[in-house]
Formats: sequence, structure tokens, C-alpha cells
Amino acid sequence: MIAIEEIEAARERVAGRAVRTPLVRLPVDDDSRTIYCKLETLQPINSFKLRGAANAVLSAPPEAYAEGLVTASAGNMAQGVAWMARELGLPATIVVPEHAPEAKLSAIAALGGRALKVPYDEWWQTIVTSRVDGVAGLFVHPVQDEGVMAGNGTIGLEILEDLPDVDTVVIPVGGGGLATGIASAIRARRPQARIVTVEPDTGAALRAALAAGGPTDVDYTPSLVDGSGSRRVLDPMWPRLAPLVDEAVAVSIPQVLRAIRLLARRLRVVAEGAGALSTAAAVNGLTGGGTIACVVSGGNIDLGTFAEVVAEGDGAGPKERA
Repeated sequence: MIAIEEIEAARERVAGRAVRTPLVRLPVDDDSRTIYCKLETLQPINSFKLRGAANAVLSAPPEAYAEGLVTASAGNMAQGVAWMARELGLPATIVVPEHAPEAKLSAIAALGGRALKVPYDEWWQTIVTSRVDGVAGLFVHPVQDEGVMAGNGTIGLEILEDLPDVDTVVIPVGGGGLATGIASAIRARRPQARIVTVEPDTGAALRAALAAGGPTDVDYTPSLVDGSGSRRVLDPMWPRLAPLVDEAVAVSIPQVLRAIRLLARRLRVVAEGAGALSTAAAVNGLTGGGTIACVVSGGNIDLGTFAEVVAEGDGAGPKERA
């Protein structure tokens, strides 16, 4: 659990870098639940990752990042780190998995970052070791850096200020840094609220870990939901996540695609696959009733793919018919 004092300090630290995003009601045809969407798609990099990246860098001593910034990311943390590097006049090196979408790679380049594309297993090993051989600079871990998690927790503070009677907070989970940060803030300020995490069923590692009582390997298939889903919960993250998460659920790729369309049609929001996970779970009745806050974590999806998804009916979308 991240101390609430660290999360409050992070909010002061990132002010002026990250924006306070709106919490918007999503119209649904169901009287048993009221769903709100926390639109992190509206951050300057279209993702919550700017909060954590900014806090992690700005809380480090300047000499730690004098040679530049480094991270390993499927795309959104890459943009957060690249954004901060540009702000500070530093180089940024990003290790990305080979299936990273072109939209995110282009965004890294536009921010002046250098992307190193590697096989998934090598990328995952970089996350495990927090090291990139031959590259100097401050490594900002996309998941288990406490400064990153504290920055992520500022989302929880904002949700509670805008929706103090929230019953359930629904959070997409990849490595677990977002869930740990937000859940820490919610537990400190509204402990009776439920924390539900969501993964794609193509790699639901946290759901499997909670069922098994510890991290366990699961089958993982890359999909449009590139910012969530993995083969295994990182061992250092398990003791952080286990006491904070009330329930972990998984949704199918077709359910995610329908949620992308729903957000586009009813809120005019562009959500990427991982960003639509929480909404997919809520509208499909997987998160219970009452007042629900869904974290729409990012909107960095290739616009051609997005247009194709939105144009589809209720069936599976492009390249996602598994």
C-alpha cells in the first residue's frame, strides 16, 4: 500500500504537468447501477501514465537523471517518460515489445524518444530486471516504482472528491501499478468502497493469482488490448495487490470492442483496448451494482483501427476474432 501522504505529495508535485481529468456519467439502460468514467484519455499524452512518470522523475535527485530517462513500456509509459525527458531537455530510451502498435511508436518518436523494439520475452525481462544493458540514465519502472504508483494514486483522490459516495472503483490492470496507486488512495479515504480490477481473458494473470493464492503462469495471447494482460503477476507486486483488490475479473476481446464503441457513441471518447476494460466489465454486470467509477486509462489507439472498430456491429472487430 502506498502511504496517503505520498499520494498527496505527488498531487502537488505533478500539478501543472498532468491535468485533473473529468468524471463523466455514462448513460446505460440499467437502473441497478450508475456508471461514471474517469477520462484519463484527456491527459496531454492521452494516458494516465504522465502522472506516474512525472512524479517518479521529479521526486528523484537531478543527478540521478542527468544522463537521460529510460523505461520499458508497451507505449503509454513510454510517452510519459518521453514527455518528461523533453520537458527537462534529456534523451529518452524506450524498450518496447515487438507487437507495440504503430500509433504508440509514432507518439514516442514525436516526443523525441528512441524506441528499441524487442521480442516480448526480452521486453518482459527488462521489466523484471529494471535494466537495459548499454543504456545510461534513470530507469523509471512502469509498474513497481513507488513514485509511479504514488502518482497514479492521484486519480483515486480525484475520484473521491468528485464522487464521495462511490461504491466500486474499477481499474484496468497490467503490471498493477495503476491499481496499487488508486486502491491505496481509496482504502485510505473510503475503505468501504470495493476495488475491482479488470484484465482481458487473453492474459488474466491477476485473476489467476488471486484464485491460486499467489503468482502463477497463465497463457498469454497478444491482442488489441496491448496495455493490459500478462503471463504472470510480477512477484514484487503481489504483496501490494493482494490486500487491496476485492475482486479481479476478466473480459473477452469482443466485450472490449463493444465498450470502445459504447464510449465513442455515448461520450465521444476515444479509448484504447486497455482503456475500455473497466467500462466493459461494468456494462456487462461483472462489477456489481450501485455507484461505479470506471478508470478509462488511455486513448492511444491507431485511429484507423479505432475507426474500423467503431464501424463494426456487435461482432468481433478487426483482427480480434479469437
